Amino acid sequence: MNELFGTLSDGTPVHRWTLERAGVRVRILSYGGIVQSAEVPDRDGRVGNVVLGFADLDGYLTHPEPYLGALVGRYANRIGGARFVLDGRTYALAANNGPNSLHGGERGFDKWVWDVTPVERGVRLSRVSADGEEGFPGRLEVSATYTLDASGALRIAYEAVTDAPTVVNLTNHSYFNLSGSGNASGQELRLAASRHTPVDADLIPTGELVDVTGTPFDFRSARRTGYGYDDNFVLDKGVTDAPVEVAELYDPASGRVLGVATTEPGIQVYTADHLGDPFEPCEGLALETQHFPDSPNRPEFPSTELRPGDVYRSETVYAFSVR
Repeated sequence: MNELFGTLSDGTPVHRWTLERAGVRVRILSYGGIVQSAEVPDRDGRVGNVVLGFADLDGYLTHPEPYLGALVGRYANRIGGARFVLDGRTYALAANNGPNSLHGGERGFDKWVWDVTPVERGVRLSRVSADGEEGFPGRLEVSATYTLDASGALRIAYEAVTDAPTVVNLTNHSYFNLSGSGNASGQELRLAASRHTPVDADLIPTGELVDVTGTPFDFRSARRTGYGYDDNFVLDKGVTDAPVEVAELYDPASGRVLGVATTEPGIQVYTADHLGDPFEPCEGLALETQHFPDSPNRPEFPSTELRPGDVYRSETVYAFSVR
C-alpha cells in the first residue's frame, strides 16, 4: 500500500509504503529510505512496534541527527579527518562530526527523497548520487530493495555501480526496542564477534583488532546490553556472499526475538545513550551492519572501494520470532 506521508518545503511529496506478511507489518518512507515502523507480535500475540520512529514527516525533518530507521550512505559511520586518499588523490568531505565525516556528510542518503518502484513482496528504492556529492568521487547509481519473506523477515538488499573509483558503505540505522516502549538496556544481545575495533578520542579506529575475551565487549554469550556502547564489532564470519546470522536480540518481558543476518564484516552497536529529544537515553538499540569505520584510511581493513565495472552488493535480514 502506498500513501502520501507529507511534503517537503520545496513541494516534493514523500510517500509511505506498507509491507505486510506473516503477521509482520513494516512501513518504509521514500524520504531517506526510512523504516518508520515494524509491527510484530509478542509471545501472547499482542502486536507492537519494535523500531523507533516519528508519526509524521516533520519529526524526521526536525530531528535528523539520530538517523532514525534511515538508509545511511554514501559512507556509513565515520571517516577520520573528513578525508581519504584513493589512487593517490585526496578527497575532502564535510566534517559534520567534530573533525570527522559521519554517515555521508551534511546531506547523506538519509536526507534525499528516493524513487520507489514496487517489486514482488516489497519495494525498490533508487537514486543517483552525483559525482562530488558531499565530496565523494564518482556518479553512483544505488538501490535498496526492501522485501518481506514468507516468515515475515525484513530483507534489505543494496546494490551500486559507479563510473569512477569511489568508496561505498551502506547500512540501515533502525533503533530496536523489542518491548515496544521504555528502556531497551535490559534486552539481551548475542554477537558472533570475537574481536572489536578500539577507537581514539575522536572515535576513529586505531587499526587494532582486539580480542573481546574478559572485556565488556564480549557478547558471544547473550547478556544485557546495558549502557555506553557505540562500537564496531568484527564479525567472525568476515565478508560473505550470502547473509549469515551474526546477532540475536531477545526481550525476556515480551518474548520477542530479533535475529540479524548479513553479508557484512562488521556491526556497530549503539546503545543510544545520547539519542536526544523526544526520546529517553537507551530507548532503542542500533545494530548497524557495515564495513568498519574509517576503512578508506585503513588498507588493513576489508576494502570499501568500488570501481567501474564492479557491482557493490550488500544484504541484511532482520528476522522476528518469539520464545
